[in-house]
Amino acid sequence: MAAAPWTPTDPLGEALHTLRLRGAFYGHTHVTAPWALEMPALDDCLSFHVLTEGTCTIEVDGHPAIELRSGDLALVPHGRGHVLTSVAGLRPAGRVDHLPQRYLGEHYSVMSYGGGGTPSSLVCGVFTFDALIARPLLAALPAVLHVPADHRPAPRWISETIRLMAAELDEPRPGGDAVITRLADILVIQAVRAWLEHEPQARRGFLGALRDQHIGSSLAAIHRDPARSWTVAMLGHEAGMSRSAFAARFTELVGLPVMAYVQHWRMQLAHQRLTTGEQTVARIATELGYRSVAAFSRAFTRVTGTSPGAIRRHANTSPTSDRG
Repeated sequence: MAAAPWTPTDPLGEALHTLRLRGAFYGHTHVTAPWALEMPALDDCLSFHVLTEGTCTIEVDGHPAIELRSGDLALVPHGRGHVLTSVAGLRPAGRVDHLPQRYLGEHYSVMSYGGGGTPSSLVCGVFTFDALIARPLLAALPAVLHVPADHRPAPRWISETIRLMAAELDEPRPGGDAVITRLADILVIQAVRAWLEHEPQARRGFLGALRDQHIGSSLAAIHRDPARSWTVAMLGHEAGMSRSAFAARFTELVGLPVMAYVQHWRMQLAHQRLTTGEQTVARIATELGYRSVAAFSRAFTRVTGTSPGAIRRHANTSPTSDRG
């Protein structure tokens, strides 16, 4: 008999469990001082950098520079452009993807760069993500999530993950893309867990809602079964609270009233499915609990400001629509 799929027992764990990355690019970089590398802004992407040797500084506009030492990890979760440099304030000559490097495949490279001084090495990656739940989770993270090498117990696992990634990058083998992307899943989850365990900020907003004993269970229920005919009373029962107390606490933590969040979540799912082009509008409407395409279309247009048909047409004509 087939085993039932494993499901995490807490809402935050469930959100982390659904985080699945798709590799855009990754590389092993060897630099010598003085050096500066510009990482371009990329929508709906996250970047990570692990310093495996030496020291450097990471700078994101509008935020204090952070010094990295050997073994440190820096995660930039919001797709923002940033600079890695041997000396704070040193301006890069150009974007890192425009610099000479040895491509070992379509999605990864090894690069040597710099002025010939003190050496440093980094393993870096740029990834997109699939799961919708990842968006509010990652949006709640700081501009740079820094996990120092002495931040126990996470760095031991991080260093082992990076060691495996570096081996795959330096000696490409069949299936290397898949291996590195799965290792990146683990690396990002480890970094987020390390931050969650030590930062008071993680107890507020959406992350605080997921961790809340009552509201977290209701969010998990909505995410698992968006098509159900939810009411505030039903979700309050799911949370083990009275209707009024639940509604007030949900709005306080999540930032939206309960039923507004339910509809918002459904429309996010609909938008994702419309852009893939793999399902008809009628099927999407049915799977999200709407009795007619007309009712679904009205709700979608009201929430997003555009029609399902317009999203589908844009997806079909987009130059990226056929990318794997």
